[in-house]
Amino acid sequence: MKDPIRYSPALERPEPDEAETIAGLEDALQEIMETTARDLGHAIRSVHAKSHSILTGTLTVLPDLPPELAQGLFARAAEHPALLRISTNPGDLLPDSISLPRGIGLKVLDVEGPRLDGSEGASTQDFLMVNGPAFVAKTPKQFLGNLKLLAKTTDRAEWAKTALSAVLRTTEKALEAVGGESATLKTLGGSPNVHPLGETYFTQTAFRHGDFVAKYSLAPVSGSLTRFTGQEIATEGHRDAIREEMDAATRQLPMEWELRAQLCRDPETMPVEDPTVLWDEAESPFVAVARLRAEPQASWNEARAAQVDDNMRFSPWTGLEAHRPLGAINRVRKATYETSAGFRSRVNGCPVHEPAAAELPAVAL
Repeated sequence: MKDPIRYSPALERPEPDEAETIAGLEDALQEIMETTARDLGHAIRSVHAKSHSILTGTLTVLPDLPPELAQGLFARAAEHPALLRISTNPGDLLPDSISLPRGIGLKVLDVEGPRLDGSEGASTQDFLMVNGPAFVAKTPKQFLGNLKLLAKTTDRAEWAKTALSAVLRTTEKALEAVGGESATLKTLGGSPNVHPLGETYFTQTAFRHGDFVAKYSLAPVSGSLTRFTGQEIATEGHRDAIREEMDAATRQLPMEWELRAQLCRDPETMPVEDPTVLWDEAESPFVAVARLRAEPQASWNEARAAQVDDNMRFSPWTGLEAHRPLGAINRVRKATYETSAGFRSRVNGCPVHEPAAAELPAVAL
């Protein structure tokens, strides 16, 4: 196995028109948020608006990590309060029968070290992940095209989206039966309606890992979670079936995940700028750097959701300079996530801020 490559700013190659693309992304996100705020009388996130589960727990950095993994947040064994928000992709609140990729926002508290620009004064580190290892768009321009389509379909004909999702799920299953899959079909509604607690989540994009470069994943390891891997949730006739199923499951047993890092060992086969390329795990496996544990708890109710959904933001640009987001998709995320949080703060009259441990939702059954 090759040695991991050293982080260098030269690994990134910004395009000359990225500022123009960012402006287009902000316009599309603004359209989504204005539409949903008008309909709901309340501003919600421009992406991953619908939360299914909100859990509090403890992230434990593993001891005796090798030097190339003992970097940044993971430089020394420690325990940190943590918050996990599990959600679905779009910026509108759709019924769960429209099956789409699931996402998680992991917020780690009491983190020390030099901060990224824009997150000074905070002591949190965010990790945003989706239950698929590769991003659907190669470039920000392609991502903008996808987002414009979503903006035009926000708040349009839920019955049609539900019917299309059923067709796309069937098509995706047929592809998978012969050894294929389509990230595009999954993004449009063809994802299997799997139980989110059994899924493995991936950053898809690259990050600085102290002196090195890595992608991250969060994988279920306790039997209380792995029993749900591959299990589909029956959603017909139940708009919020996923919340109900997850809330019942999280009340039963302690839950544990592994937070893993995959180090970049070859800038050609493991590129920073193209998130559609899978980094070969035979060339560089995901290795555990921390464990996330959550005790049994009620994971969703209106008050719990409001505390997180209205008051907090999740952004890959909230954190340590040692975990700087890398690549074009991450670069355009900075301004767009700030735009989304600013819109919610302004419309709702509720400042979005980084929480202290005492502000995390209480663990209760």
